[in-house]
Amino acid sequence: MGWDLWSKHQVFAALGCPGVLPGPGVHPVWKGQVLGVAIQFQLETTLNFGALWGMGQGQTWFFASLSVVAVGVIGYFVRNGQATASWWLTVAAGLLLAGTLGNLFDRLGLHGLQDAQGQSIRAVRDFLDFWFFGNFHWATFNFADMYLVVGASMLVIHSFLVPQEEPTASGISVGTSNPDAQEK
Repeated sequence: MGWDLWSKHQVFAALGCPGVLPGPGVHPVWKGQVLGVAIQFQLETTLNFGALWGMGQGQTWFFASLSVVAVGVIGYFVRNGQATASWWLTVAAGLLLAGTLGNLFDRLGLHGLQDAQGQSIRAVRDFLDFWFFGNFHWATFNFADMYLVVGASMLVIHSFLVPQEEPTASGISVGTSNPDAQEK
């Protein structure tokens, strides 16, 4: 979370943000090809008042509420040991928590940006910007977004790779113990 908040602060301080902070708002970083695919990467400061790909614009409080619930759920799974059952789950939970808190910080307006009337801007600061194939613009994002995507992907992968216990004909799951079934 620290890297996310620090990087947002540094980029917005250096580039400004159109309509909010003075500055160009954009800085080209790299343009080239990878495996024959034209790619352009730039830093471009934008404010997202919604969620992924700008969906749900103006629903800041709804997404902030979901973030608070997510923090509670992650905390619950960490506390009861499910999220710390393996290093994989611990890393996934850490990434999800860092991403959620990083974007929640912005949604609550704690970054200090203000509109023309002096009101706190409650929007996520995004700045990582990619173009592919010359004309396909990927949604502008930040490090917290990357943490969320990687953490969620790790949970999906884990759900496919960890074998699930299947009940036997007696109703007792394979690999579990039944304290009532003691030998006499």
